[in-house]
Amino acid sequence: MAGKVRQQGKATAGNGAACQRAIDVICGLIREEAALLPETGGLEETRKWGQLAFLPRNKCVGTTLRVAVASETPPRVGLYVHCQTSLIATCRDLFGGRLTYEGTRAVVFDAGKPLPVDELRHISRMALTYHIAKKRLSAKSQ
Repeated sequence: MAGKVRQQGKATAGNGAACQRAIDVICGLIREEAALLPETGGLEETRKWGQLAFLPRNKCVGTTLRVAVASETPPRVGLYVHCQTSLIATCRDLFGGRLTYEGTRAVVFDAGKPLPVDELRHISRMALTYHIAKKRLSAKSQ
């Protein structure tokens, strides 16, 4: 676990304690949700574009989630997904104006406010099983 904390610290160096705390919470929630999804085969943690990235070990199961500082002033963190997925559109449908969106690629949170834990868990599950869910929907429509 110490390696994970160190890795996160490097990703957010200089971005403030509020952003670091929010990133730590989001990363922890992603890990917890992945542990509840055996179809993921576990969670691979890496970096993409200098951002912390999480993806299922099993291929063709889900899509990558990235966590990073979205802005320093005001301090905000983002949960990023591949912009060509329908995940952010689905979030807009499910959560509407309760969340703040950045185009088709991110949900952004004020680092100084309580994080919407239930919504974050739901987004994590949707991303980590994105391709499985897409296949299920495709099979149902045929």
